[in-house]
This record gives sequence, C-alpha cells and structure tokens, in this order.
Amino acid sequence: MASALDRIADIIAETSDVPREQITPDSHVINDLGIDSLDFLDIVFAIDKAFGIKVPVEAWTQEVNAGTAPAEQYFVLKNLAARIDELVAAKTAGA
Repeated sequence: MASALDRIADIIAETSDVPREQITPDSHVINDLGIDSLDFLDIVFAIDKAFGIKVPVEAWTQEVNAGTAPAEQYFVLKNLAARIDELVAAKTAGA
C-alpha cells in the first residue's frame, strides 16, 4: 500500500494543475504549490474519501489564524501526511 504522503501527493496532482513530480515532502501546499483555498478544500474532500476520515480543516485553519499553530504543521506535505496518519489511527482505534 502506498504511504499516506504518496497518496496525498497523488490526490494533489489529480485535483490541481500541479505536476506530480513537483510535489515533495517539503512542499507547502499553498505557498510552494500555489493551491488556492477552494482547490485545497477539493483536495481535503478527496483525502476524506480516500482515507475514510474527516479532516478537521476548519479547526486547523482557526489554529493557524489564531497563531496557536504554525501553518507548516498542517500545510507542509510531510506534516499533513502525519496528521492524516494520526486521524486514520484514531479512527481505527475507535472502531
């Protein structure tokens, strides 16, 4: 099975106009890849579907806007993948 990072990178490439080879673990999905907020929501919905989870993007955005979390915590690909892994693990543990 592909890693969460690879699956998310594939989703970003499929959902946006960003070539897959330009998407790296250190890519910031907004700053580096130029993905706007609307496209990011499409990506989040695709991640929800692919992983069978609900990404709390609203809560993450509030944390970033309030200054309680750095944007990199959620929007750099390797960190986003780690958050997705945590959500999947929590769902599996609760099942």
